[in-house]
Amino acid sequence: MRLGGNDLRTRWGIPVTSPARTLIDLAKSASRDRLEHAINAADRADLVDPERLRSELDARPGLRGVPALRRILDERTFVYTASGLERRFLPLARRAGLQKPVTRAWIEGYEVDFFWPDLSLVVETDSLRFHRTPSQLERDSRRDQAHAAIGLRALRFSHSQLRYDPESVVAALRKVAALARA
Repeated sequence: MRLGGNDLRTRWGIPVTSPARTLIDLAKSASRDRLEHAINAADRADLVDPERLRSELDARPGLRGVPALRRILDERTFVYTASGLERRFLPLARRAGLQKPVTRAWIEGYEVDFFWPDLSLVVETDSLRFHRTPSQLERDSRRDQAHAAIGLRALRFSHSQLRYDPESVVAALRKVAALARA
């Protein structure tokens, strides 16, 4: 299919496809995880946001990558994430019966990975990259204490748990959600 006027941009004098068209083309062959990563990266770089991308898809209904992008952008399933570890966590939260979380919320001066206000639940996904030094561990402890002080439950899941023991993550989420609902 030919590129339309909305599909082209010029960057440093070089013709390139628009961010939306690039995502549509990527959606033809990329895995769901890779496509979610690309949407999040484009969003973080302020190239496109999910609502603007949705509008762009409406203007291009016949393109082959559009259905895959629509499935990801579905309000019930798409959640902004900053890392692959966070993307790995989301399907486990859905399996545990949790609704769509708030992401990147600031609570008591700390940015959290996931927040369910109705359950008073904060979840952090801890990679070794950001949680291995004594100062990082100290900051995590202070964050958890600040959240506990206002009545929030804080759960932390490591990369190892999320990758190699996902059933324990699902079980923990189910138990904590049941306690919060009781």
